[in-house]
Amino acid sequence: MPEISPPPYSRLRAADLLPLATVGLRTRRLRAALSVLGIAIGIAAIVAVLGVTRSSQSDLLAQIDRLGTNLLTVAQGQSPTGDPVELPPAAAATIARTPGVLHTAATATLGGMQLYRTDQIPVYRTSGLGVLACDANLLSTMDARLASGTFLTEATQRYPTAVLGSDAAQQLGMPNPGSRIWLGHHWFLVVGVLQRVDLAPEINEAALIGFPVASQLFRYEGHPTRVYVRTQTEQTATVAGMLAPATNPVHPETVAVSRPSDALTARLAVANSTTTLLLGLGAVALLVGGIGIGNVMVISVLERRGEIGLRRALGAARRHVAAQFLIESLVLAVGGGAAGVLLGAAITYLLAWFRHWQALVPGTAVGAALAAAILIGAAAGLYPATRAARLSPTEALRTV
Repeated sequence: MPEISPPPYSRLRAADLLPLATVGLRTRRLRAALSVLGIAIGIAAIVAVLGVTRSSQSDLLAQIDRLGTNLLTVAQGQSPTGDPVELPPAAAATIARTPGVLHTAATATLGGMQLYRTDQIPVYRTSGLGVLACDANLLSTMDARLASGTFLTEATQRYPTAVLGSDAAQQLGMPNPGSRIWLGHHWFLVVGVLQRVDLAPEINEAALIGFPVASQLFRYEGHPTRVYVRTQTEQTATVAGMLAPATNPVHPETVAVSRPSDALTARLAVANSTTTLLLGLGAVALLVGGIGIGNVMVISVLERRGEIGLRRALGAARRHVAAQFLIESLVLAVGGGAAGVLLGAAITYLLAWFRHWQALVPGTAVGAALAAAILIGAAAGLYPATRAARLSPTEALRTV
């Protein structure tokens, strides 16, 4: 009896695998498009969140670098009983002698002062603007810039002259240098208008006058409300620890020391926590998209049982059938991932353009998003592919 030779080893060429795996996608285009959309939404959310966060953080870090982290403020604090404690009149001078301090400038809030464009405005219509007495070196200490005019000098601070903060000038109708304003029932000459000072919003909303004229007209007694301190950058933390004893050696606990740039740094922490939350939502959307692909693939296996049985009867091995459906799932996921990356990048660039940021889409975000899409696609297609491979030809052909 002649010996029966084993059947030849069945092979499926890689060139034939992709066209075969995408038959179901080409014949059911709407279903495939909806499956791709589910993955694309999740990937777009992840890429957009990371891109927008990186762009906004880059802008905030540039702002911090531009403004500097070496500005400290010394303000009056409270006694153990909760009463406010005034800073000593010589606070700025004693702070200036602290090692590591480059510049100091004191300001004092003059309470009860009303600020108007003219003297014809009724008193009951309060402007909400403040009046600050200040040093002539406040401009250099704050590293501020003038929008127009000049700042107070050793000479002009003795006379009724004022420099307006940016918000104060806008509320008063943007008076030009040379105009007069009605301040505390006295006419003051506007000599300058400041650009916005990001680290000191209280300056933006005030009119600045000199200490000598404040003493002459408004009975200023010499106690500053706040002292701005510009330090050597590498010694900022050390200087911060020495400012309270330098300001009030007897009761240093009544002195409040802060660093304005810490508020900007805190915004980074808030942005990071918000990013984590939004990434979680994007991951949920991606998971839902993966479940959608898995559901579509299971339905596809049930609808194509006849095709699977015919291919098996013609010699296709189980691994060929499994590879066909696994590749189909991966094509859906990769297509959704690519569309999601493009959509997420478009959202990032659009928002960055609107907010005047430098648009940044991290390469790691793109790579991680595509890897996540491939992983989701493989996981979603594994069970349907295995199920299709387990079908016997006779059982599958019964449905034909």
